[in-house]
Amino acid sequence: MERLYDFLSTLVDILASVIGAPTNPTRISNTFASERQTSYTNKTISNHINYLEEAFLISKSNRYDIKGRKYVGANLKYYFTDLGLRNARLNFRQQEPTHIMENIVYNELLIRGYNVDTGIIDVFGKTQEGKRVRKRLEVDFVVNQGSQRYYVQVAYDMASKEKQSQEFRSFRNIPDSFKKIVIVDGTAKPWRNEEGFVIMGMKYFLLNSDSLEF
Repeated sequence: MERLYDFLSTLVDILASVIGAPTNPTRISNTFASERQTSYTNKTISNHINYLEEAFLISKSNRYDIKGRKYVGANLKYYFTDLGLRNARLNFRQQEPTHIMENIVYNELLIRGYNVDTGIIDVFGKTQEGKRVRKRLEVDFVVNQGSQRYYVQVAYDMASKEKQSQEFRSFRNIPDSFKKIVIVDGTAKPWRNEEGFVIMGMKYFLLNSDSLEF
């Protein structure tokens, strides 16, 4: 029993550390094998993650292939339903603003009744040698409610052109015209850039229940 408690305790720590980052039971199992030289099988880890979900401690975001219009089973994202508990669990370390913002936005979208997935987009290009390569881009959230859909990126800071290019590149490769929104730190009211993407402040998003409809 003590061994099981130790495993579960470490699993919660790992999930708390990787909010907003894709992971899977196999990767976690490998971490136990390499760093602790102990066996914690991916099947057992998967079951324990399900128990944590059923206890409403965490929630998972499935990965959705936007171009292929299908779900991809591997590398899900996990978020904590109570960020205060997550922060306390880590003794208030790992306070990455973007990941914490992402968790807050995810929870708020669920509260508003949306179905929320993580989007992926495969794009193809060529190297200088002419070799065809594939790159996988990500959209933080694919947000659905009935016939409505929104694509949402969360970024703490969009001041640099490099960061803007990074956030907008995924949007530019989405083959449909549903609204595309970037939520940034601050109180800014929604505005549209020259490409039609909506940018709004985090506080505005949280304080206005219809903020996605701008």
